[in-house]
Amino acid sequence: MLVSVMRTTLAYTSARILLLVVAMILLYLAGARGILLIALALVVSGIASFVLLSRQRDVMSGALTARLRNRRARTTSLRARLDEGARSEDDD
Repeated sequence: MLVSVMRTTLAYTSARILLLVVAMILLYLAGARGILLIALALVVSGIASFVLLSRQRDVMSGALTARLRNRRARTTSLRARLDEGARSEDDD
């Protein structure tokens, strides 16, 4: 499960970085320089990733949610076992 979450997160992050680099190159060729280049590249890549990477973002979100649910279930069962053990010690 952890490998799946890491893989989807890495894929999404890599795609975001690639979009940022492509936006920076295109804006540089268009004449933007310095802080303007960085600011415009962040805005353009953010909008592009919102549109182009929505499916990938949903997959990553689903994997993270499933992992958190599994962790919460394990924590709940551990807590229940600890409570049961404490009750049995109190009965003695």
